[in-house]
Amino acid sequence: MFNKLKQFKNLRAQAKTLQNALKEETVEVEKHGVKIVMDGNQEIISIDVSTDLLNPEKKQKLESAIKDANTSAIEKTKRIMAQKMQSMGGLEQFGLGGKKE
Repeated sequence: MFNKLKQFKNLRAQAKTLQNALKEETVEVEKHGVKIVMDGNQEIISIDVSTDLLNPEKKQKLESAIKDANTSAIEKTKRIMAQKMQSMGGLEQFGLGGKKE
C-alpha cells in the first residue's frame, strides 16, 4: 500500500514538473485574420483580431476564424506535450506504455 502511495506521489511530482515545463512553452497561430498565442498548458495568452473581422456583418467569419486558430494552437501544444513527455521518459514511467506481459 505504501508503495502505491509513493508511486502516486512520484507521479504527481512528475506531472507538476511537466506542467511547469509546458507553461514556459508558447505557440503562436495565425489563421484567417486571427492570431492566438497559447502556452503549453493550453491557456490563451493573447488573441489578436484583424480589424476587418470586427465588422458586425462578419460575425460568423470571426467565430469560424477564432475556432480554427484555437484548434490549431491546441494541436501544436499537444505535440509539444508529447515531446516533453517523451523527453521525461515517456508513458512507461507512469505505467501506461510499454509491453504487456
